[in-house]
Amino acid sequence: QVQLVESGGGSVQAGDSLRLSCAASGHAFSSRAMGWFRQAPGNEREFVSAIAYSSKGTLYADSVKGRFTISRDNAKNTLYLQMNSLKLEDKAVYYCAASAYYSESSVQQDCSDWGQGTQVTVTS
Repeated sequence: QVQLVESGGGSVQAGDSLRLSCAASGHAFSSRAMGWFRQAPGNEREFVSAIAYSSKGTLYADSVKGRFTISRDNAKNTLYLQMNSLKLEDKAVYYCAASAYYSESSVQQDCSDWGQGTQVTVTS
């Protein structure tokens, strides 16, 4: 099991940038694919992005492709999400999650550990 703590959320204007971080502790962060999800009020939680344990593979939801970048630093046990050109519809609570597997393709179905979330608010 890995414990996950997100940070970096806040309130920004449309067009601004934010970088979210997810600090991991516990078992074998560096051998697990990781991902970001988000949930807006009244909506189901949705996939945002995923990264393989080695950083060699990444996936993005179409809604964030070209604006968001996922990365990780295994030496620091930290996952990042750089969010640029933020839109009103990006407002949500963002969660990081750890898969039980290596590949980024496992994240959407097989995440076993979740953080508590960090709020991102985008205003016009």
